[in-house]
Amino acid sequence: MSQTTQTDLIGFADVAERLPQLISKLPNILTGLKQAYIRTPKTPTGLGLAFERAVKRNPYGDALLFENQRYSYQELNNWANQIAHFYLSKGIKKGDVITVMIENRPELIVSVIALAKIGVTTALVNTSQTGKVLAHSINLVNPVAIIVGEECRAAVDAIRQDLNITQDRFHWFADQETFKQPGTAPQGFINLAEQIDSFPKFNPSTTHSVTGKDGLFYIYTSGTTGLPKAVIFTNSRWTLAYGTYGHILNLGEDDVMYCTLPLYHATGMVVCWCGVIAGGSALAIRRKFSTSSFWSDVKKFDASAIGYVGELCRYLIDAPPSELDRAHRVTKMIGNGMRPNIWGKFKQRFGIKEILELYASSEGNVGFSNIFNFDNTVGFSPTPYAIVQFDKDKNEPVRDSNGHCCKVKKGEVGLLIGKITSRSPFDGYTDPEKNKSVIMKDVFQKGDSYFITGDLVRDIGFRHAQFIDRLGDTFRWKGENVSTTEVENIVSEYPKITEAVVYGVEIPNTNGRAGMAAITLHEGECLTDEDLQQMVAEFKKQLPAYAVPVFLRIQQAVETTGTFKYQKNKLKEQAFYPSKTSDRLLVLLPSKTAYCDVNAEIIANIEAYQYRF
Repeated sequence: MSQTTQTDLIGFADVAERLPQLISKLPNILTGLKQAYIRTPKTPTGLGLAFERAVKRNPYGDALLFENQRYSYQELNNWANQIAHFYLSKGIKKGDVITVMIENRPELIVSVIALAKIGVTTALVNTSQTGKVLAHSINLVNPVAIIVGEECRAAVDAIRQDLNITQDRFHWFADQETFKQPGTAPQGFINLAEQIDSFPKFNPSTTHSVTGKDGLFYIYTSGTTGLPKAVIFTNSRWTLAYGTYGHILNLGEDDVMYCTLPLYHATGMVVCWCGVIAGGSALAIRRKFSTSSFWSDVKKFDASAIGYVGELCRYLIDAPPSELDRAHRVTKMIGNGMRPNIWGKFKQRFGIKEILELYASSEGNVGFSNIFNFDNTVGFSPTPYAIVQFDKDKNEPVRDSNGHCCKVKKGEVGLLIGKITSRSPFDGYTDPEKNKSVIMKDVFQKGDSYFITGDLVRDIGFRHAQFIDRLGDTFRWKGENVSTTEVENIVSEYPKITEAVVYGVEIPNTNGRAGMAAITLHEGECLTDEDLQQMVAEFKKQLPAYAVPVFLRIQQAVETTGTFKYQKNKLKEQAFYPSKTSDRLLVLLPSKTAYCDVNAEIIANIEAYQYRF
């Protein structure tokens, strides 16, 4: 988010004015909070148990919609139970890990339910990953098996010899409606849809042995080494989200949540779906987001709520007006990254009454949600946190003469940190060394511990905040976290490039930051027209689309600090503007297959929002 205004600041009177809106939600919110907070480490809890309770409440109501497929709660539960019993028969037990690599379709959802019921942690691999990055992600969590969707087979086959999984544990779902037609698995894979056919449909007893401390998901975030980090998402954290976000959304059995977000991310898999389970509602999913199909899908599924990230909202607001803009019953949306400059326009154009913007991270212990339905805020947080002064030049929090951090005043921007307590623990990464780097001690008094979110936010009062920016070597583009080191490694492999420094730059009217690489060439080399095309092909082959650098800057030498750290602040500030540097600047324009030189006309078009990056 950008600049705030006085109208964004929130006081007691503003909150009191909104209280009547909460009255109808209170019983549901209180039920959720009871489930979220009143439990012991040994209390049975988690996704599997919550789903079984939803089945009891609404057995014949729609649970999952996809294309022309429709599954009731009972049908989906029976299917998941067969998968669960199959894995139990193979000796798979609580605490094991199984990697699931399937795009947004019913087989992904049912696999997650099944594994949750037996206490297995599902490793939700990003389906865009390939090569060394994919092999690293899978091996990192030591899975005992892998479930592969046919659409991801090529990526898995390419690294199969590098995986530490026995050959008889490569399981398969054909890319079709396997609930009715199992299809035929290729050599080297076991057809899961065929295998489960003879297994019972009743609930396994293991569901009641799963407790909060047990792992539910591994969700991957960008790592500073250039390789993804696996974050453990426990059943306790899921139950917290279910009891808060899930119940605040206040869905019912006639509601339908339309979600096009990738389900290997927590916004889709946790935030959107837990609201559905809490209400015994239906989840309608699409394989990948499509601007042109969005509102027609909403109408087709009769959706009443949608899941979003900021980029999705920008694509929708940029689309030409249509008669479908309000030909729906959507009044609620939940997600993150809604920009202030389109917040009001979006509500007005599409008839949205409630934007449940939230702030959370896969690894973090602090969360905000827009429970009071204010504009331009990530909302309110009941968890203990602080927003502290941060020195961008030194890249560290400001400390007073006693060595303690200093909180910002209302209206000011600072670093968000979450206090680590028994009720807001830090579950951490798989690598203990990474855990140390994100924990700050003796913040306000000796012995206290806080999780460093790496995010700058503005304190707007009454425990509300606005998201401002991310720190460090990760930036967000197209709703995804991009690891600068990963991109630097790939870009540097191009034969003519000696070194690459990658960072995010802001493009007017877009969300997040687009990737830019400052590169140096081998002595005597220059980039030809053939290179400008070949680089795009190589980068697209080895990187997800969102990680391919949009801009290149050709430098004579890379400027570093005395400790050999890249001087990225100056590069970010100069960005892609020819007026700020004499270096050659290149851009990959939308739908083009080669980089071209940045000129005055291109800059003018970028400023006028003529390109849809």
